[in-house]
Amino acid sequence: MVFSSRVRLWLLPNAVLLAALIVWGIARYPHLPGRLPAHIGSGGVDAWTDRSVGSAFGLVFLYLGGTVLLTACAELTLRVTPRAELPDTGAASFATGLAGATLNRPRTRASALRCARSTLLLNSCLGVSMLVGCGVMWRSAPDPRVPGWSFAALVTPMVIGTALMVAAAVSDRRTAA
Repeated sequence: MVFSSRVRLWLLPNAVLLAALIVWGIARYPHLPGRLPAHIGSGGVDAWTDRSVGSAFGLVFLYLGGTVLLTACAELTLRVTPRAELPDTGAASFATGLAGATLNRPRTRASALRCARSTLLLNSCLGVSMLVGCGVMWRSAPDPRVPGWSFAALVTPMVIGTALMVAAAVSDRRTAA
């Protein structure tokens, strides 16, 4: 998929975060202990796994996959014909066909761009969360204790990104009224 210039600029923070995770992971991998956290619960690390590329870079692979998926969603959002540019069929809004197919379309090109940007911003926030998760996972010693602030640092960027995406969607709905 060839990314439009409108997506490329907003994809830059995601590419930087992904590159930082990869470089940091490659630098840390030789110094990782033989056992890595596999799951972190409310009481700290409650499951362990042997060190391997898959276990050490699981969060990086997850972020890479999410970046590909959300970038494709942002690009496709920009390629969809907005409602404002569709021909008026005169059909009721509950009718099937063209009117029914417009239900989840952005209203305007500006709205589509706002939704695409918020999608890529959400992905950047997910990358920050993955950075925190890798920081906990790539510690030098296999310690089951996890700092109390790490859960908040892991969840807060995700909540912020989701809130910004919902705000963009609500803004799109309000501009039509």
